[in-house]
Amino acid sequence: MNLRNCIRALLPSFLLQKYRESKRRKFNRNLSDALSSGKSIPLSALTIQLEEMGIKKGDSLLVHASLRSMGFIEEGANTVVEALLKAVGESGNLLMPSSPVVGLQLDYVKSNPVFDSKTTPSGMGAISENFRKLKGVKRSLHPTEPVCAYGIQSAYLTEGHFNQLTPYNANSPFYRLCELKGKILYVGVTLDNAGTNLHVLEDAVDFPYPVYHSEFFDLMLKDDLGALHQVRTKVHSPIYSKKRRCDELIPLFMEKKACTQVRLGEAACLLFDADLMLKTMKEAFVLDGVTMYTPNGIKV
Repeated sequence: MNLRNCIRALLPSFLLQKYRESKRRKFNRNLSDALSSGKSIPLSALTIQLEEMGIKKGDSLLVHASLRSMGFIEEGANTVVEALLKAVGESGNLLMPSSPVVGLQLDYVKSNPVFDSKTTPSGMGAISENFRKLKGVKRSLHPTEPVCAYGIQSAYLTEGHFNQLTPYNANSPFYRLCELKGKILYVGVTLDNAGTNLHVLEDAVDFPYPVYHSEFFDLMLKDDLGALHQVRTKVHSPIYSKKRRCDELIPLFMEKKACTQVRLGEAACLLFDADLMLKTMKEAFVLDGVTMYTPNGIKV
């Protein structure tokens, strides 16, 4: 975990919220200046970049994105979502995480929230929230790790998530993306702050570390038709969350050709082959005990 993420983990939630609001106001001021001076990045530029990095029609693409990292995008999140949808085309699928959890999962579930699939905002940034609101987007019914999807296989990608004890198992959108040989694009973020697919390993093997909190949580969830359901889920242990060293796995993924460095707008990005990412994690775990908690492996 880098220094910035360590500081964020230690800050009280109200101070972190004030910091984010200050950054948002500054970004909006700078965006207005950029628009007035003609320095904003248009849809056409993003479309070209996505094509050049290898996103093709028919791809299934999961996107974690920071709008601020991209520079000043003409019409903001709307343009980014439009560019991504154009890139995968009508034969593809676009997915984005839409978790309502901003801080620790444990703190969130202890507040006894009611997750409404239609109205609960995404806590994953402006691009994710913009995508969530689009007509035709399906949202998986999981109270802590819902995923939004649009495309010909959006139902398959999202429908298995309901009432799953862990949100990253073989029925989850994260795992099913691997089955579809999909891709994951990290825009201006890295595995340290958006490494959701790393958790797929924890549910795919006999994982040796107690990464989940010992308590189960029964939460209320409202589906698209307004029906209420009580669902049970596990959440991550804050003790083990602090032990993650996710970015230290990036050299391994690059060595195995599971990851390439690309750019979108002005943002440094990582583009992953989702299936190869999971296969790399499984192999490194079995052979050397490599995990996000032990990125250098376990020496026997």
